[in-house]
Amino acid sequence: MTQEQWRKEYEAGEIRDLDYETMSGLPVEPLYAPRDGDVDESIGWPGQYPYTRGVHPSGYRGRLWTMRMFAGFGTPEDTNTRFKEILAAGGGGLSTAFDMPTLMGLDSDDVLSVGEVGRCGVAVDTIEDMSSLYDDIDLEQTTTSMTINAPAAPIWAMFVANAEEQGADRSRLGGTLQNDILKEYQAQKEWVFPPRPSMRLVADTIEFAKNEMPRWNSVSISGYHIREAGSTAAQELAFTLANGFAYVEAATQRGLPVDEFAPRLSFFFNAHIDFFEEIAKYRAARRIWARWMKDHYGAQDPKSMMLRFHTQTAGVSLTAQQPEINIARTAIEALAGVLGGTQSLHTNSMDEALALPTEKAARIALRTQQVLAHETGVTDVLDPLGGSWFVEELTDQLEAEAETMFSHIAEVGSGSMLEGAFELIDEGWYQGNIADSAYEFEKKVNAGRRVVVGVNDFTEGNEEDQIDLLKITTEDEQRQIKNLQQIKADRNQGAVDEALVALSRAAETDANLMLPLIDSVRTRATVGEIMNTLAEVFGRYQEKPFI
Repeated sequence: MTQEQWRKEYEAGEIRDLDYETMSGLPVEPLYAPRDGDVDESIGWPGQYPYTRGVHPSGYRGRLWTMRMFAGFGTPEDTNTRFKEILAAGGGGLSTAFDMPTLMGLDSDDVLSVGEVGRCGVAVDTIEDMSSLYDDIDLEQTTTSMTINAPAAPIWAMFVANAEEQGADRSRLGGTLQNDILKEYQAQKEWVFPPRPSMRLVADTIEFAKNEMPRWNSVSISGYHIREAGSTAAQELAFTLANGFAYVEAATQRGLPVDEFAPRLSFFFNAHIDFFEEIAKYRAARRIWARWMKDHYGAQDPKSMMLRFHTQTAGVSLTAQQPEINIARTAIEALAGVLGGTQSLHTNSMDEALALPTEKAARIALRTQQVLAHETGVTDVLDPLGGSWFVEELTDQLEAEAETMFSHIAEVGSGSMLEGAFELIDEGWYQGNIADSAYEFEKKVNAGRRVVVGVNDFTEGNEEDQIDLLKITTEDEQRQIKNLQQIKADRNQGAVDEALVALSRAAETDANLMLPLIDSVRTRATVGEIMNTLAEVFGRYQEKPFI
């Protein structure tokens, strides 16, 4: 493709009616390239294979990224209030954080949940909680992301069943289910079942989305948690894309043609503090995904080759010391995500090293995105750093490192990225590499070879009073438990038991479990009851110790 051909596609698309000029009035072109238009095919043009410069020919001139703020705390009613505040402040979509018991498939009244209910996210036990969580929010008009993995299928079933009870058509629901179970074994450690039956559930959701919910992203393949656990940018890139390839293989083994599901796979990357490396990471990710989908998996639909991703600024980069400085860190990281071409973005709040964000801190984080979008001019040009000798070299280096890791995974799996993932999880290869990288970074910080402002240098001000923090009380926990117990007392227990027996029988076959799950949650069966029922069939995973 030539520059002239790209411009025709650009001009054929919808462009926001703005003055594209600097503050001094200098005109700004949508794209910059060598004057002779001769670009390396590995870089290409925006909206064209291999998508190094972006997946859309008009970039942010056509449409800004979705400002999708992550929120969840206390009871569903508490989080519903925060959701409405985010939407009123200009947020473009919702992203739901669940508490630890929910993430682990436990009910709020489980003995293992004591002290954790509503602490790091919202507690969701039944479809009634889902109803309260999204009360008075139009689910056909507001896209919703849910960061949930081991219990992703039953939580999604609750979301779908609740939306339908509110009058929505499931085919019109848009959003994203994280549902990335491989990275749980590799980094985040929130699993319930062994890897193979867990992958069966992921394939069930991919198939169900393809058949029933064409606007839904059934898996958000997440490098974010891999990076938060201590990986390097190269490891985040490689492990995340390798997991994506494994999900593609799991779905194709189910008999699904790649072009019928791959366009609805999405990604979730970290925006860390090493500014240029992060930008290069996103550009390399797009190029790798496009090439592998075309050459290895036979994709023909360009949408199957387009890597679309959400970005969240790095929680692990935030400091408890001098927390206001985190506003600057978040702004820089968000800018990297934007210059890297993200499709949606969450900006962390300044207080998140200490607690869940207050309303004020969350609003400042959202305003940071709005300043980037509307005041800085960075959205006027597509891939403004494309062609930079430094950025292009970093992009190539990260791609080469990732390919080396892909080769190892494929070799272990006898050519299969899926089997390689299973084998290397069992060996502790991912876990060991991430741990080694985290250890090396901490050694540099402790030795002063890596400066973290307020931590190992520039510490004046650390003694000042801390900022106001959001507090989750034991009363919030008791309120949620009381609500759950009331639901259990009021429901038809016979219908619950019958639905769970049907779910268990389906799990013993090769049947897709989404419909039995939806039937179960409609009876007001709880997350814990559903997960326990499946665990009786699938077993529970126990990670072996690694040396």
